[in-house]
Amino acid sequence: MNIGPHTLRNNVFVAPMAGVTDRPFRQLCKELGAGYAVSEMAASNPRLWATEKSSRRTNHDGEMEPKAVQIAGADPQMLADCARFNVDHGAQIIDINMGCPVKKVCNAWCGSALLQDEALVARILEAVVGAVDVPVTLKFRTGWDRANRNALQIAAIAEASGIAMLTLHGRTRADGYRGDAEYETIAAVKAQAGIPVVANGDITTPEKARRVLELTGADAVMIGRAAQGRPWICREIDHYLRTGMLLPAPLVAEVQVLMAAHLQAHYAFYGEYLGVRTARKHIGWYVRDLAGAEEFRQRMNMLEDCAQQLAAIAEFFDFQQGLGERLQYQPVTSLLAA
Repeated sequence: MNIGPHTLRNNVFVAPMAGVTDRPFRQLCKELGAGYAVSEMAASNPRLWATEKSSRRTNHDGEMEPKAVQIAGADPQMLADCARFNVDHGAQIIDINMGCPVKKVCNAWCGSALLQDEALVARILEAVVGAVDVPVTLKFRTGWDRANRNALQIAAIAEASGIAMLTLHGRTRADGYRGDAEYETIAAVKAQAGIPVVANGDITTPEKARRVLELTGADAVMIGRAAQGRPWICREIDHYLRTGMLLPAPLVAEVQVLMAAHLQAHYAFYGEYLGVRTARKHIGWYVRDLAGAEEFRQRMNMLEDCAQQLAAIAEFFDFQQGLGERLQYQPVTSLLAA
């Protein structure tokens, strides 16, 4: 499928996730089969653009194309300026966040809070589309709450504003990540839309990905939390969609190499002090559901330099190798994807 002039290699996407989809993680997911990945959301407030945190969030150096930045805010002009700023710094696609359900985001009238004001949604989308010459996409939810679902109206506004692609998380803002995703709403949006529609929510296995595509008619699926610690889920889903066959669990030796490479890229990106500390969550996700994981995580949280972390990981995976050639983990079936 295409997003504007960009032809994607498949229809398996990685969701933008705060504190997760930094450049090293996006690049790894792309290398492991994702056709597309979007950055963490960047604030539209220009006072924050030069901060170290914001600079990292929009750093695409060496990243596999297309390079997509998600922006968040509530002021049309600020968002338009933010879009221009990011395009000037290498973004090839701009994604607008109207899906985040987090209170601190919604309290600032950003993210999914915007769904309460359709006129403001229209002004924002028109301003951003008019500000840049790259495709602009929209990620949103089915509504503010179950009594106020307006996904069809928002989708129509978006298409009329020139949005190139819609990604719909099948829950309202009030639902958070609880309950089952509303695939019937995604199907209704797809039936109405003349632009690509991406289904997001609860997609945790290759089988679920195919089922969601069948139920919704969507053009692609977007994977959220199921990719945390399992970036190879992208190739597993892509393979299953193409062949109808499930890949075996990855080799322990391969995961050990992938994880070490990911962490080294992570350390280089953040520096040793911050890198060691922010790597702990990724390490925890990688080892969850493996034998000895809890004891290992507790020990890992006490280590304070890169070499110690890498050595401990090598020792842990040597132990896993003794349990079998392939990783002995349970497929993630109960996570609610972001």
